[in-house]
Amino acid sequence: MQHDRLSTGVPGLDEILYGGLIPQQAYLVRGGPGVGKTTLGLEFLSAGVAQGENSLFIVLGEAESQVRTNGNRLGFNTEAITFLDLSPSSDFFTEVETYDIFSPAEVEREPTTQKIVEQVKQLQPKRVFIDAMTQFRYLATDVFQFRKQVLSFLRFLLEQGATVLFASESSPTMPDDDLQFMSDGVIELQQTNGTRCLMVVKFRGSGFRAGAHTFRLLATGMEVFPRLQPEAYERDFKMEAIPSGVPELDALLNGGIERGTVTIFTGPTGVGKTTIGVQFIKAAAERGERSVLYAFEEQSSMVLHRAEAINIPVREMVQRETLSIVAVEPLQFSPDEFANLVRQEVEQKQARIVMLDSIAGYRLSVRGADLVSHLHALCKYLQNVGVTVILINETEGITGDFRATEIGISYLADNIVFLRYLEMQGEMRKAIGVLKKRLSNFERTLRELDITSDGIQVGQPLSQLRGILRGEPEQVNNQCD
Repeated sequence: MQHDRLSTGVPGLDEILYGGLIPQQAYLVRGGPGVGKTTLGLEFLSAGVAQGENSLFIVLGEAESQVRTNGNRLGFNTEAITFLDLSPSSDFFTEVETYDIFSPAEVEREPTTQKIVEQVKQLQPKRVFIDAMTQFRYLATDVFQFRKQVLSFLRFLLEQGATVLFASESSPTMPDDDLQFMSDGVIELQQTNGTRCLMVVKFRGSGFRAGAHTFRLLATGMEVFPRLQPEAYERDFKMEAIPSGVPELDALLNGGIERGTVTIFTGPTGVGKTTIGVQFIKAAAERGERSVLYAFEEQSSMVLHRAEAINIPVREMVQRETLSIVAVEPLQFSPDEFANLVRQEVEQKQARIVMLDSIAGYRLSVRGADLVSHLHALCKYLQNVGVTVILINETEGITGDFRATEIGISYLADNIVFLRYLEMQGEMRKAIGVLKKRLSNFERTLRELDITSDGIQVGQPLSQLRGILRGEPEQVNNQCD
């Protein structure tokens, strides 16, 4: 159906609408003041101008000069858009117009209607934006007349071949429920705690992507970030083991981690989780595959320094474009915006491994929303397109009772690799083991882990020790009683 659609001109919104708006229908844009209704209207009209279509902006509230000024600041070519300014001028106040016999609605309605009819018949616009339709309430004597006039007005525009977008100014004392019933589609804009979101709540004659989708008002206009629907993406790929390049670690994992799976490296701070993840990225780079590492807690320079200190040539990988390190300020992005960044790396730059360091940093970007649902959607999308996911999870306990994660995301993982601190003979040491591997067998024993200037070293199985998960290893006597 996409060839029958009209682009809204807003990046991301057409995707939510499965290609754009259906021509010759009327759509309501609703939301509070300053949320972006006029900007969306200008995007819609400008997209028509770019296609060589006549576009008409009917101004009923804000003055035309102010709309043009604000539009020009956002980079819109408002000179190519025809404006019909029906907003009150200053003369209305200075001349103190009064109506002694007839009501204001009866006096103002006829010339307003005549101006619209003349402009539409002369221009024959393909796109019309009305800001705001609720102003017509003041030209009607009662609710019945308002409903009848709006229906008639919309039908006139549609019969002239136009696709109509109209805004509303609703309030608790004067809701716009009637306009929602009269429209063919409803796009709702909201702003909560500094985050703007868009929802399509009605779209007659078509499906659409439901839910709340984050959007931003940028210096260049509006951009929408559609919420991920993993089931909408599918790609054939070969399920194969991806080795780390460290023989002992691969032996622990029965050959490595599989392509298109989710692996959680979990353990306390400083134990080596990120280093193990980067080792898999290094092996991927040697195969000529591209990876992307999202660092929520460190700057890119810090990641480079740490990796090179253990003989992992991260800087060279970045220069060869087999690795992209993206430092993410968690509070800067919503989950939908971050998912859009990941999609660009996967779909445009063909990234085969995506690593999030760490889940705690990603959690900040959720801003109080459901962490598990957003992380679930992102991981399932990546799995569906054959991308290997590495998640770094930090546990609070250094020793003591063992927990794989503390936020209930173990079910997401196909593989869980845990790292622990040990105290052996008065020395702090590290161990690595596999807790879960969904697609193959794995080694049940733990191995000692050491990270040196020569790289990662994994020792032989610690079969002579018990109590490692408690962080209190004890020597096991193998002699039978």
